[in-house]
Amino acid sequence: MRTSGGDADPIEAHVAELAAALHGPAQAKSRMVMEFREGLLEAASDLSHGPGSDCDAARRAVCEFGTVAEIAPSFQRELTIAQARHTARTVALIAPLLLLCWYLVRAWDDFTGHRLPDPVPLLVAHLGGVAVSASLLAAAALGVTGVLARRFPTPHRLPLVVAWTATTTAVTLGVGALTLAFASVLATNWPSSLVAGVVAIVFHAKVAASARACRECARLSVAVPC
Repeated sequence: MRTSGGDADPIEAHVAELAAALHGPAQAKSRMVMEFREGLLEAASDLSHGPGSDCDAARRAVCEFGTVAEIAPSFQRELTIAQARHTARTVALIAPLLLLCWYLVRAWDDFTGHRLPDPVPLLVAHLGGVAVSASLLAAAALGVTGVLARRFPTPHRLPLVVAWTATTTAVTLGVGALTLAFASVLATNWPSSLVAGVVAIVFHAKVAASARACRECARLSVAVPC
């Protein structure tokens, strides 16, 4: 959209302001902003056939679509659901891998005839319970925001529940990594525990980042009605 007198393009300025106000998965956000921009351009094109310049048509299109404060909440709600699904999927895939790490360490120690220090298996059992519970909650969240969303409204607080479930999973992975590091120091056959600990800390970083993004999205959309 061209403007006269070197003025800033009202449409591009409006799109940029909206993009700055939204938070969520990059791909979903980019697609959403692009569709919004195309809608504005189409509206401005229709309005430009009337009296006035193209810049006037652009301003009128922006006014008809509404201010960023008016339209951002509905966009943010959709992005928050997308982020919640991304975070739930991350938890559902990664949390069970903590159990796999423990299983491989135990299997290797049994094969070599070594034992983990006595406190470790007890802590592992508790961490495993948390991991299983988080995986089940994440799977349920995917169902609620997926197939069931076509028939039932998505619970308003669900993204926040997913965010804190992911946060709990991240903490569990962090504790698991420290436990594996501790076990690697005390165990005679330490390489298997050390490798599993490194894997756990990598998983912890990935889940923690997704949980942080989900908490931020949930905070931004908390006032948006379902």
